[in-house]
Amino acid sequence: MNLVNKEYHKRARVVLENWQDRVVFSTSFVEPSNEDLASKIELSLLTPDASISEVNKLCKAAREYALRGVCVNPGHVERCVQILGDDIPVGTVVGFPLGANHPQIKVAEARLAANQGAKSLSLALNIGLLKTSNFQEVFEELRAVRYACPEADLSIILETTLLEPLQVIIACMLSREAGADDVMTSTGFSSLSATPENVSLMRSVVGDDLGVRASGTINDRESMFHILKAGATGLILPFLVTSESLYGLTKYSDRPVDE
Repeated sequence: MNLVNKEYHKRARVVLENWQDRVVFSTSFVEPSNEDLASKIELSLLTPDASISEVNKLCKAAREYALRGVCVNPGHVERCVQILGDDIPVGTVVGFPLGANHPQIKVAEARLAANQGAKSLSLALNIGLLKTSNFQEVFEELRAVRYACPEADLSIILETTLLEPLQVIIACMLSREAGADDVMTSTGFSSLSATPENVSLMRSVVGDDLGVRASGTINDRESMFHILKAGATGLILPFLVTSESLYGLTKYSDRPVDE
């Protein structure tokens, strides 16, 4: 292991020890109003068989409930941008879901999505490189994507359920140093979704510099509040498993979306 990697491990151990000594959830947390909660929720539709009709319904729901945004597969970005315009930001994924694409492919994918109007990009981290301590390669890839889309918000998907706590910490460090805007817990394709503990750990690394987005099947409002109390700034919920009423949120618009 080279000196740079040893330094990352050393710094990560300090962070982990401090976090373990005081796993703190916000003591000042106040349950958000429906409007505030809606502003933290992004609906995702990333299934391989998502139909155009389902994409249209996703956009309609996002507008009706005044949500933070939508996240769709790259092939649906242009359609969603045409439907939502400037009303609701459209996001997409890069190198999804494995994160093992060649860096040049990730850069091209990110640049194309941004040119098509995507306002936020969620980049799947190369977990294999991270777990084998190839930190310089991980950093260079993250930075290359950051440079390719400077105007878009960039989130780095860590897939925390496949990582040890030290690896989560180092991934957060690399994401911050590469200029990312947010770190995200998971793709939603692994066995488990976001946990308050992982969110708290990620928040302890990035401080107030970056957002922490929790992704996966978060089944009820109480679970959402636990995740937010742990330090999440955004929730990414799968569209097809959300309840019809979107957890009791208030509809803010009946503006139609053509199917």
